[in-house]
Amino acid sequence: ATPQLLLRPGPRGPAEFTPPPECPVFEPSWEEFADPFAFIDKIRPIAEKTGICKVRPPPDWQPPFACDVDRLHFTPRIQRLNELEAQTRVKLNFLDQIAKFWELQGCTLKIPHVERKILDLYQLNRLVAEEGGFDLVCRERRWTKIAMTMGFAPGKAVGSHLRAHYERVLYPYHLFHSGTNLLCLQKALVDDVNDRDKEYKPHDLLQRQNIHVQPCDMSAPARRAKRMKTEVNVNTRTHTPLKCLYMNKCICMCVLEREVPIQVKQEPVEIKEINPEPEKSTLRYKKNIPPPPVDLYVCLMCGTGNDEDRLLLCDGCDDSYHTFCLIPPLGDVPKGDWRCPKCLAQECTKPQEAFGFEQACRDYSLKSFGEMADSFKSDYFNMPVHMVPTELVEKEFWRLVGTIEEDVTVEYGADIASKEFGSGFPINGGKFKVAPHDEKYLQCGWNLNNMAMMTPSVLTHVTADICGMTLPWLYVGMCFSSFCWHIEDHWSYSINYLHWGEPKTWYGAPGFAAEQLEAVMKKLAPELFESQPDLLHQLVTIMNPNTLMAHGVPIYRTNQCAGEFVITFPRSYHSGFNQGFNFAEAVNFCTVDWMPLGRQCVEHYRLLNRYCVFSHDEMVCNMAMKADRLDVVLASAVQKDMRLMIKGERELRDKVCKMGVVQCELFKYDLLADDERQCVKCRTTCYLSALTCPCRPGVQVCPHHAHDLCSCPVSNYTLNYRFTLDDLYPMMNAVRQRAESYDEWAARVTEVMEAKLDKKRNVTVFRALLEESDEKSFPENDLLRQLRLVTQDAEKCSSVAQQLLNGKRQTRYRTGGGNSPNQLTVEEMRSFVRQLYNLPCSLTQAPLLKELLNSIEDFQQHSEKLLSDEVSADSVSEIESLLEEDSQFDVFLPELPLLRERLEQTRWLAGVQQAEDPVSNPCGLSLDCMCRLIDRGVGLTPHPSTERTMARLQELLTISEEMEEKAQALLKARWGHSMLTQVDGVPAYLPNCLLLQDTVNRAKEWLQEAEDLQVGGQTPVLSSLSDMVLRAHAIPVRLEPLDQLEVLVSEVQAWKESAAKTFLIKNSPFTLLEVLCPRWEVGSSLKKKKMRKMKGECMSSGKKKLVKLDSMSDVERALSDSKDSASAMFTLAEVRLKEQESLCSLRAANESKLLPTADCAALKVCVCQKPPMGAMLQCELCRDAFHSVCVRGPSDPLDPEAWLCPLCLRSTKPSLAKIQTLLSSLQRIRVRLPVGDALRYMIERTGSWQRRARGVIDSYDHSLASQDCRGASTTQSHRTTGHKRKCIYVYVYWVQCDCCNRWFHMICVGVSAELAAEEDYMCVTCSTTNAGRRK
Repeated sequence: ATPQLLLRPGPRGPAEFTPPPECPVFEPSWEEFADPFAFIDKIRPIAEKTGICKVRPPPDWQPPFACDVDRLHFTPRIQRLNELEAQTRVKLNFLDQIAKFWELQGCTLKIPHVERKILDLYQLNRLVAEEGGFDLVCRERRWTKIAMTMGFAPGKAVGSHLRAHYERVLYPYHLFHSGTNLLCLQKALVDDVNDRDKEYKPHDLLQRQNIHVQPCDMSAPARRAKRMKTEVNVNTRTHTPLKCLYMNKCICMCVLEREVPIQVKQEPVEIKEINPEPEKSTLRYKKNIPPPPVDLYVCLMCGTGNDEDRLLLCDGCDDSYHTFCLIPPLGDVPKGDWRCPKCLAQECTKPQEAFGFEQACRDYSLKSFGEMADSFKSDYFNMPVHMVPTELVEKEFWRLVGTIEEDVTVEYGADIASKEFGSGFPINGGKFKVAPHDEKYLQCGWNLNNMAMMTPSVLTHVTADICGMTLPWLYVGMCFSSFCWHIEDHWSYSINYLHWGEPKTWYGAPGFAAEQLEAVMKKLAPELFESQPDLLHQLVTIMNPNTLMAHGVPIYRTNQCAGEFVITFPRSYHSGFNQGFNFAEAVNFCTVDWMPLGRQCVEHYRLLNRYCVFSHDEMVCNMAMKADRLDVVLASAVQKDMRLMIKGERELRDKVCKMGVVQCELFKYDLLADDERQCVKCRTTCYLSALTCPCRPGVQVCPHHAHDLCSCPVSNYTLNYRFTLDDLYPMMNAVRQRAESYDEWAARVTEVMEAKLDKKRNVTVFRALLEESDEKSFPENDLLRQLRLVTQDAEKCSSVAQQLLNGKRQTRYRTGGGNSPNQLTVEEMRSFVRQLYNLPCSLTQAPLLKELLNSIEDFQQHSEKLLSDEVSADSVSEIESLLEEDSQFDVFLPELPLLRERLEQTRWLAGVQQAEDPVSNPCGLSLDCMCRLIDRGVGLTPHPSTERTMARLQELLTISEEMEEKAQALLKARWGHSMLTQVDGVPAYLPNCLLLQDTVNRAKEWLQEAEDLQVGGQTPVLSSLSDMVLRAHAIPVRLEPLDQLEVLVSEVQAWKESAAKTFLIKNSPFTLLEVLCPRWEVGSSLKKKKMRKMKGECMSSGKKKLVKLDSMSDVERALSDSKDSASAMFTLAEVRLKEQESLCSLRAANESKLLPTADCAALKVCVCQKPPMGAMLQCELCRDAFHSVCVRGPSDPLDPEAWLCPLCLRSTKPSLAKIQTLLSSLQRIRVRLPVGDALRYMIERTGSWQRRARGVIDSYDHSLASQDCRGASTTQSHRTTGHKRKCIYVYVYWVQCDCCNRWFHMICVGVSAELAAEEDYMCVTCSTTNAGRRK
């Protein structure tokens, strides 16, 4: 049963373990997994750099477990963890020697405590020795230095304690080894030690390794006690049988007041009665025993037998010594066994036995071992086994390995032969019945029963079955069970498969670090290698990976889980331990690349006098005898190996011949077992040749150790050989011929692969070599894979380089990671260019890419210089040109983001500068512009220049907003004079402030205009007043003259309304100005032609152009623009002239309509524009005829007042007095308006007409009136006789056509009397006829 575990807090242990880096882990695809040797050869360049690697098979690869569990019984090895570690074992051996030394002196070794920590006596002894010894350290007072080196804090007098402990415990042992006759210490060493010191129990390494020490029948303490005349006590000695201790964990601790018991496993003991030897015990003190007749007991130091009560008897040889003669003298008799100096020297100088694991006494089945292993782990960690983290187990393992205070014992079922119990993999002909769907695993290359003997493995040419090498070994592990640092036999590969169970933790070192690892272990534990030079080949020593790594040895680790393989590579040291109960299987194999290492290993074994597992020479010769069937790669390797083998064999045979050996004999060593043909000196397996002598039948030596055979004359020796040299050369030639074609190809490949820079070949040469290898079916090997890899790399590099030169998007190839769509960095670009030049082949893109790299580096230098300069708005174009240049580089440049940020900063500064420039932006910065600039600036990368500008803009924005708010408030309050001085000092465009300033300016201008109106002495025009009132309303400032102007304008409007009521007829379509102004718009087309003619004459004559008066708006504008009344009167006079001219023309035209005519139907009269018909009315003013039904006639036909047509009757015709009253009221208002000017002009015309009328009346000629009456009668008579048609008019005027002599009414044809008298008249018909004739 598993012993109960009692954990106690112990002293501070070693430093916490730091896991080494992980080794490579490969997950092959099904295609790669199909050929194990091809896959291993593929991953070898990567994996051999770490020494070990892990392979995870495809998930569906799950072979059945075929081991016969019921038949599997094994006896495990016992492993005490702290004895495995090299440095810990050295300490334990030292403590055992010290304990043995004091035990032989009759004392028990107790290890002292210093500063509540167990004193490391081994380190103390080593440090004192390094400092020059005890005497020198005391003399130069170096104990404090030693204390600090051991990790004790200074200033606590620890050095004094160390000196006392060294002098009491170690110094006597040191003096003993130096040759001084120190026999024992004073009694104080035993009795006066500190109660806190821990009694040391020796590890009894001899007893554990089956070296039985027979107990004495007589107990020495009993003998001593009788001599001392004390009560005889029967002492019982317990001898622990050689039985497996699952665990014996004793944690030493400081016991301050009382010692706490440690619970350990109770083993059965043998109790023997110790029979006293009275006759011998009486000899120790002679005063209690009658002296014999002859005193044979004398002190060997002084030669006398005096002071018999102080005479000690050695329990080993019975020699006598005085207690005071010893150096130093003893104050009392020791309690235990005591040895004299001679016996002590004999016991302590016995050679130390080689360390090894002892076998447990119990036989386990797989089930019982698993129950024990799971119980141990769960009890140790106090939790279920599956819940213990692997990291915790790993750290605890290395803690236990490195401590001497705790003893933990485990068991390991290692090196179990699969041939006896069956492999974990199914095999052909095995007892395990394989299911049909699992038959594929019988022939699978990853089945370890097949792997070692597959064709690619060199071990197929080894004739014997080698258990553990060509036949798998089984391993059943438990928690903490370990396999120590070692390399495989013959430096071969190994592969380990974990069938099931908890993980196995591995540590490995690459093969190139093997000698470095050996040197470090020999340096740190030289005592172990002195007694066991081949210690690392015994698989019994381990060393902490952290210690090896601290000395520069590269170490890698991995956790092998169930269903995973771990592969170790040639000469790769590896070790590890099990995390718990598991089942693993391992086997060795060798590939072609191992051949040179295999021969090197044999030479190494010869130097260590270590036996070989198989004969390397025999294996090579076996392959050479099958040269015609060898693989070409293997044939090439065999040829090279045979060349070395034959050369060495020829030299050795020449050496033997020169020694004088003349007898030779053919001997078939391959018929002997390996252990029957070993060299007696170096234990190598002889095959090609060996030396024998008749004096030692069955004994031989290899030619390397010819002098070590025997002492007989050399002529008696016989050289036994397997082949003559003449037999070996044809064998090598056959192999060479087989490999010749491949060697030639390989030489060319090597040549092009190793070509220098100026002799590199193009990649097409590499492609041709690959095609040749495919045509000749050369096997897959390192050279071919390297050639293919180099070619693929060259093609990829060529493609990438071309794409980089073309500026396309690149994909970067990562080892094991596939393609990644990332741009190359400059460093990667630089590395890529170096890679191009480091390729074994030459690429045309390399110099072009180098030039591109130079351009990129120049770009970087320019960018760095630009980025180091101060941010300036003037550098925008320079940065833009740099960024445009970058578009040519398909490389990730870290300067690009910085340049883009700098470009944004410079553009922003340029925008600020442009916005503040008074030339490009006269208005200055507006609030919106400042906000936009600040918003853009917030997103910029911080820089002192932008930060300063941003702060200035923020300050300006704050001031501007405050002033805008004040200006807006003032504008609402209609006052703003006080802020104008503040606005002038702000360099910004402030709408409200500018509006306020503009308002004030407009107010000032308006006030000035108002003042000018008052002071100028001119009568203001209504339009100007109205415009000023409107402008005053638009100015948000209170203006005092506005009220007066508004009152004045209102008075004018009231006057206009009064004038309208006076003149305008109800519902009149005419305005007051149209009524009061002369009628300028009357007339015909003839008038327009004459006006155009007059304008042309005026322009041609260069006279001043007349004012355009073509519409009422022109007249009103002219009146409004007139500076005074005189100019207005002049304008109205011009209109009056137009009126007179127009009316004359109109009257003449209308009167001509009423003259007799032949075609009156074509006449158009009246407002309806129809021919005359019925009763007609004639307007007194325009002389046009109107139908009585179309217009309203006079209410009284007898009314003497003249009748006016609706177009001529425009006003009510008020009295002149009333009109003058209106004018007087307007003059009091003192405002000029067009209506007023028109009224004044009308009054002047009226006055002028009245004066002329009075003149006419006064000079009226009554005779002229009577003459007019007679003329009228004659005309009437002429009209009545000339025309039968009756006319409505009293007086009708006629005109005769000068062409056809026909008569027409003047009114009908539109001819006036004056025109008819001055010019010839032609009717319409004649005019049309003459026009046709001219055409």
